Amino acid sequence: MKYTTIIFDLDGTLLNTLADLAAATNHALAEHKLPQRTTDEVRQFVGNGIRKLIERAVPADTPAELQEEVFASFNKYYKQHCADSTRPYDGVPQLLQQLRTAGCCTAIVSNKADYGVQALAKQYFNGQLDAACGERAGIAKKPAPDMLLAIMQQLKAEPASTIYIGDSDTDIATASNAGVDCIGACWGFRGRAFLEAHGAKLLAETVGDIWKLIK
Repeated sequence: MKYTTIIFDLDGTLLNTLADLAAATNHALAEHKLPQRTTDEVRQFVGNGIRKLIERAVPADTPAELQEEVFASFNKYYKQHCADSTRPYDGVPQLLQQLRTAGCCTAIVSNKADYGVQALAKQYFNGQLDAACGERAGIAKKPAPDMLLAIMQQLKAEPASTIYIGDSDTDIATASNAGVDCIGACWGFRGRAFLEAHGAKLLAETVGDIWKLIK
């Protein structure tokens, strides 16, 4: 195996979380009498953390204080509803088991709030991961390499044997900033053309392609 430490983004890579993210966004907007967003709009807003999602979802002239209230409303709702419609992409549990059987370390590094990462990782991938890290205070979020490097240090992983897998330009930049290879997940929230346009050199059309690329 060329790569023995396989680190994944979460939203749009391991889990299809879009419906629950859109529902939480629109719940928070409605609570403050702000216009609703379509699921496709939310798809474009995600990837840089919840605060950035809310900043993009509210009208451009929304005061900072109101943005904070919408942010708080989102978090309160999402903590209770983060798994209502969320499901692993086809083949993900099997891939993780295949990697574990081959002796690889597996982990998640995501800009999703850490409470969501931990809850969803436990619910869907319990026993299939060595580590999981979401956005938290005191560590810079992606595309800064800090979270990825921290997980690599925790797993005693070398850059040459580590690969990061994600579905967005943020993930491609994160891998580059950390000095590790990257696979673009074409089934995720952005798609193949977007990933190619943002410099992805390795692309997986399906979850099953990950195994072939890693070997």
